[in-house]
Amino acid sequence: MANLTGLDPATLKRRSFIYRKLVAAGAEFAEVNGGAVAMRYPARGENETDCARRMALADLSVLPHWGLKGRGTMEWLAAQGLAIGADSNRAYRQAGGELAAKLAPSEIFLLDSLAGTGALPARLADAWTWAANAPRPQQGYPTPRQDSHAWFMITGVHAPEMFSKICGVDLRPAQCPVGTIAQTSIAKMSGIIIRADLGGTLAYHVLADIASAEYLWTCLEDAIAEYDGRIVGLAALRALQA
Repeated sequence: MANLTGLDPATLKRRSFIYRKLVAAGAEFAEVNGGAVAMRYPARGENETDCARRMALADLSVLPHWGLKGRGTMEWLAAQGLAIGADSNRAYRQAGGELAAKLAPSEIFLLDSLAGTGALPARLADAWTWAANAPRPQQGYPTPRQDSHAWFMITGVHAPEMFSKICGVDLRPAQCPVGTIAQTSIAKMSGIIIRADLGGTLAYHVLADIASAEYLWTCLEDAIAEYDGRIVGLAALRALQA
């Protein structure tokens, strides 16, 4: 099925690792911060927001994400105005809607908000480059998350049950509060799951190595199909958050 907008994602430098699958599924693309993002799948004629409340899968890989790890990471980020708590394996919401996922005492995986402006990751990257010229900087070092990790999202009331079939961690709301991070195996590969609800809808970020992006996407498509799940675009997720 052809791309319905006339925006060919292959013409932009930043596009998803699985963009060909999205094109084949009938994605309508829009440019977000210089990248081609699947916004909706109009040919199906379904209300994607309703689908997302039930069971859905979305690709957010083009939205900005950035990392920092090593000695001095938390102190430097605090000096930059980020609010990050003491506990690891927790994601901390920032003022602009970004998530600072604390994977370890000195490691942060930063996810941009669904607006996708990239303002905070860009500001931090610029500030780090400038500060790195100072004598003996202790501010951690950047990790190229944009180039290393695919970023998907699973939403809907059936999400915890679906995950129970492909993941060994209990992600039911009572066992996995908002902000919880699970560094675990997903469909027999390593990944990161972060609970980050959208409005009143259960939602989980799924992060995994780009080398296995197509494999994981296919596994997740198969898993949500059991619950009449759908692929949805970024517009549906934004609607849930509104």
